[in-house]
Amino acid sequence: MRTAPVVLAAIPLLFATPAIAQDVSAQIKADMPEMMTLYRDLHASPELSGQEVKTAAKLAAQVKAMGFTVTEKVGGTGVVAVMKNGTGPVLLIRADMDGLPVIEQTGLPYASKVRATTGDGIESGVMHACGHDTHMTAWIETAKLLSARKAQWAGTLVMILQPAEETGKGARMMLEDGLYKRFPKPTHAIAFHDAANFEAGKIAWTPGFALANVDSVDIVVKGVGGHGAYPHTTRDPIVLGSKIVMALQTLVSRERDPQDPAVVTVGSFRAGAKHNIIPDEATLLLTVRSYSDETRAQLLDGIKRIARGEAIASGIPEDRMPVVTIKDEFTPATYNPPEFAQEIAALFKGHFGANRVVQAPAVMGGEDFSRFYREDKTIKSFIFWVGGVPAPIMAKAAKGDVSLPSLHSPFWAPEAEKVVPTAAEALTVAALDILTKK
Repeated sequence: MRTAPVVLAAIPLLFATPAIAQDVSAQIKADMPEMMTLYRDLHASPELSGQEVKTAAKLAAQVKAMGFTVTEKVGGTGVVAVMKNGTGPVLLIRADMDGLPVIEQTGLPYASKVRATTGDGIESGVMHACGHDTHMTAWIETAKLLSARKAQWAGTLVMILQPAEETGKGARMMLEDGLYKRFPKPTHAIAFHDAANFEAGKIAWTPGFALANVDSVDIVVKGVGGHGAYPHTTRDPIVLGSKIVMALQTLVSRERDPQDPAVVTVGSFRAGAKHNIIPDEATLLLTVRSYSDETRAQLLDGIKRIARGEAIASGIPEDRMPVVTIKDEFTPATYNPPEFAQEIAALFKGHFGANRVVQAPAVMGGEDFSRFYREDKTIKSFIFWVGGVPAPIMAKAAKGDVSLPSLHSPFWAPEAEKVVPTAAEALTVAALDILTKK
């Protein structure tokens, strides 16, 4: 049961008064020019993970002008905007701010021309290739709608702008910086993500596990180098690395229950510099994905076991065993408590119509929004998708005439004119329901 706020006796439930919902829809329609101006500005000026200084300052000033109490530099560049409005639930609404080191190729008139240097020292173009610009724009509109309708809800809004989602560190950094201690601790948390596989303006949701645990793993394979003409005098790390790559496939195909999804992908194999030289080392870069903590642990332990076992079988001495490093980029699996997910999905169907709200299977992507629920599993947490593919392109893709660009593609250009208003309306409808329901 949701908390029963003591000041709500005179506050009507959202769907007891359809005029409230109609008013929200009408206001969003009126605000479209302003929203698209903001969206295009954010799209044209992305900042990399942990570098979202200008973005944070720009949006913090806007919510401060709406009457929120705003704290900046939480967990680095994070922003926390709090609005207290009587006694009731505490609702956290989150948007992420960071762009990606991707050179934009959408051809949009407001395409990003920004260049920056990553934390690894790589200079690159920067693009909102994951749609975080739509997230921030909808977040601002939601803050505007809710701050103007305080008579229609009671409780506390904790609206956060999170840095560094793409590196899996931002939510953790905000929590470590006292998000749940320095600010009201949420009873509910909601967010959305744009989607590159659903028609623009449609909403998709998943009960239970929605997104995966994500780990990045490095394996440094050590050998004994030498001349390519005399391989018998060496211990070839490329051959050993190849054996490790093939053996890793059995972690999923032969060690996991087929009904327990898992992924072990070797995304990079780096070794050597010349045709006739056997190098001393090879480096494998892996992405490892699962849903449960138990499966994650088994996969990571299995990677270490296989790397060492193959090295022993290849005659590698103890002091040259492979070095397996699990990077500090872990993103926990995102879990939507099923009862709450079904409740909000029913709310969306009632508001938008059942044809615009679909249940979707879980995916192996990662999202560190998961940490806000994982930190305290009494929180009712929900993340949903808003499709961004224009309907004509979606129809062509269904016929096999075109291929859809994915999130993180330099060609990804969501139909912001539908993503942003749909997401803002959904977040506002959910917020009004959470903050007015007994």
